[in-house]
Amino acid sequence: MFSYRHAFHAGSHADILKHLIAIQLLRYLQEKPGALSIVDTHAGAGLYNLQDGFAAISQESAGGIVRLKDYLASTGADVPTSITDYLACVAIENAAESAALYPGSPFILARLLRPQDRLRLFELHPNEIDILRSNINQLNRAKQVDVYSADGFSRLKGLLPPPSRRGLVLIDPSYEDKNDYRNLELCLEEALGRFATGCYAIWYPVIARRESIALPDRLKAIAKAHQRSWLRTELRVENAPGERRLQASGMFVFNPPWTLRDHLKDALPILKNALGLDSGASYTLQSGEA
Repeated sequence: MFSYRHAFHAGSHADILKHLIAIQLLRYLQEKPGALSIVDTHAGAGLYNLQDGFAAISQESAGGIVRLKDYLASTGADVPTSITDYLACVAIENAAESAALYPGSPFILARLLRPQDRLRLFELHPNEIDILRSNINQLNRAKQVDVYSADGFSRLKGLLPPPSRRGLVLIDPSYEDKNDYRNLELCLEEALGRFATGCYAIWYPVIARRESIALPDRLKAIAKAHQRSWLRTELRVENAPGERRLQASGMFVFNPPWTLRDHLKDALPILKNALGLDSGASYTLQSGEA
């Protein structure tokens, strides 16, 4: 499991989908003044240099954030609020016209904290955790962020329900270990049992693995069992033979805000056109009531 480094995938199409949705979830929840408890169960390093190290080797950002910015600049089309918000979060970390640095979810969430909010980050990788701590310590809101070298799956239940009864949980393991699928389901069952009204956002890869194919339906079953509303979206950028690289990913949200579906209806067609590599590019958007 320690072979996985998120820097390989920083700024990819999967990151764009995940981070765009996380930003909209947080912005909606912050419309009310009450304190928010925010948890990222698999935080990574927090900030990535796209021109150096693992990110430079993989070049996945070239098909993600770089491609999106080039597309928007070339078309001059109106940009939906959700994409504008996402690009603004990336721009904060960079000088004008630069895209050398890419913020992971810990940095994006930390930058958006209000004084009354708290962010808790979990990371198990022995190298990533040190980098994460160093990166977070750079931020003005560092005192509102707790960083744990621990398993986010097992530690989440101890944080629920939060004192304010208002919370956002982002769960995005690597899924390189097949046990992640089962651990995810167990984690959600415990979390929803303790804090049914929390907002839970789960990222997952869309790959030809039995566990991955079954995951959306299993998550729908958990939502039904706990009588929770849900939203599922997937973005596919290509449909090429084999899986030499990730071609599609998805997000499943428990208790999504009513605004999220409309934001995605506006954003997904643009993301498909901007990031699509062949005629197989497509997107999915589904939702269900409690």
